[in-house]
Amino acid sequence: MLDHMRLDLLDPVEVSRLGGLELSTEGVVEGFLTGLHRSPKRGFSVEFAEYRMYQPGDELRYIDWKVLGRNDRLYVKQFEEETNLRAMIVLDASRSMAWTGSPDTLLTKLEYAKRLAAAIALVLLRQHDATGLITFDDEVRSVTPAKARMTHWRRLLKELNGLEPGHGTAAGPALARVVDLLRRRGLVVFISDLLLERDAALKAFKFLRHRGHQVLVLHVMDPGEVTLEGLQEVRFEDPETRDAVILRPRDWAGVYQQTVSRAVQAWRVACRSNGIGYHCITSDTPFGLALREALASPSGVA
Repeated sequence: MLDHMRLDLLDPVEVSRLGGLELSTEGVVEGFLTGLHRSPKRGFSVEFAEYRMYQPGDELRYIDWKVLGRNDRLYVKQFEEETNLRAMIVLDASRSMAWTGSPDTLLTKLEYAKRLAAAIALVLLRQHDATGLITFDDEVRSVTPAKARMTHWRRLLKELNGLEPGHGTAAGPALARVVDLLRRRGLVVFISDLLLERDAALKAFKFLRHRGHQVLVLHVMDPGEVTLEGLQEVRFEDPETRDAVILRPRDWAGVYQQTVSRAVQAWRVACRSNGIGYHCITSDTPFGLALREALASPSGVA
């Protein structure tokens, strides 16, 4: 039955069971890709990226005459700068991202975010957009420089596959380091549950915008964080501080949901008022719908 369904519209857990991060992500992207844009802006650098077929209007100086002699076909060289944009995916791997409210039916926020990051990277690379990856928790954990080669996706997948949740979310110094690393103007896709210090995060986002970056924030939430449900009495524990409280969900459900709604709205208003794209995505959302909302909207990249 799964063979006849679009993988990007399946439940995320069903997609994750099809054979690992690489297979599921490729299936998601195959289902999602339709008529992606091409930028008219071209550039040049000394770092060769790949070949593509000659198209009318291409500069003749970039034709590879040796390939023409061997294959009787016109190919032009593309270089690292000959991309639509330079994108960096910044992924939050803090301890809070390791949580799921339904272990039997939902991925953790981090596992969902990893697959979403891999799918976004594949979309960008297939558009010939140089794409890199930064992961962080209390500090920057890894930096994978942006490249435009399709083979670069394997390196990004290897980094994502090996990514484990950290131990905290004191992200201020890490975000300052991220800003320092991203000096070259481009697209920054920030994927996080945003359970971090808001002022520090917004300061980083606004600084990136000031430098000319396009910033897109994907706020990943578990459905269990949106509404308060449970038995008559439930013990809730902070996964990072280990602080705990026992309460009756039905007594607090209304107030809790209002508080969460206000927090999400505050993030949305703060981001969009500063020219920053913002989308809240719950981890039960099929990946194709999440990609379409994030990438195919005016504040996205497509």
